[in-house]
Amino acid sequence: MMKLQSELNKTALFQNLELLASQVVEGFISGIHKSPFHGFSAEFAEHKIYNIGESTKHIDWKLFAKTDKLYTKRYEEETNLRCHIILDNSASMYYPEVKNLGFDNLNKIGFGVLAIAALMNILKRQRDAVGLSVFSEAYNFYAPEKGSERHHQMLLSKLSEICTDPRPATQTETYVHLHLIAEKIKRRSLIFLFTDMFQTATDDEQLFDALRHLKYNKHEVVLFHLLDRETEYHFDFENSPRRFLDVETGEHIDLYSDSIKEAYEKGVDAYFGALKLKCAQYRIKYVEVDVKSNFSKVLNTYLVERQNFL
Repeated sequence: MMKLQSELNKTALFQNLELLASQVVEGFISGIHKSPFHGFSAEFAEHKIYNIGESTKHIDWKLFAKTDKLYTKRYEEETNLRCHIILDNSASMYYPEVKNLGFDNLNKIGFGVLAIAALMNILKRQRDAVGLSVFSEAYNFYAPEKGSERHHQMLLSKLSEICTDPRPATQTETYVHLHLIAEKIKRRSLIFLFTDMFQTATDDEQLFDALRHLKYNKHEVVLFHLLDRETEYHFDFENSPRRFLDVETGEHIDLYSDSIKEAYEKGVDAYFGALKLKCAQYRIKYVEVDVKSNFSKVLNTYLVERQNFL
């Protein structure tokens, strides 16, 4: 009964993913307006500094009242950006185990799904085209970049299904699927990859080569590295006998967490360091995201990368 209730709670949270995504974006916009930085209005119209001699028709007088500076609104009439979002749906992304998914209680897959839905919300407002790829033990889902309302709803429906899957895939070879995805994206796009960078295959070079493949055809790539920083990086567990299980291989080990904490942190730190270095070499934007944090880092990164891309 408790397991059934857990699944019902997961379903309830993501039944109206569009509403949740809208709430995340509206909260983010509100935060921008409370900050001293200019950027986007509530409709996400772009702003630029007003130059003397220009028409005053599009001056944002509300922003002038807040900043005492003149900015004009600029609305994009046509799609001018293509964005492809990739989601890792492997078993390790369902960590930590969560009984009641919520804004303040998300595992990696829940965070990824809601972050993607929020990005889609912004892309829709700006009339940009978005595509989606999902992989686990196979390349499960692919949708090309489009900007229609029907396409948007189809992607939301797919994302809603993901978090409620009671049987995620147990093994994955991330690099294999990234190569396949890279081959499918033909036109220059802004690519966002949501993953925890844990995979069954242990050849890091193959994974890094796959990341480099995503850069071909002049794509811009952002890697959102999702993790529960408290436990997956710092290995912060109560020092009592515990069984640690690899959800992708089924292997386990029984030990006291403090007995390996120092060695674990060194190993993880070395892996993350190598990952950051490779991303820098390949000019891939690396963004570490703690799933216990809010969505501002993801959305801020989007705003910066969109401006750079265009």
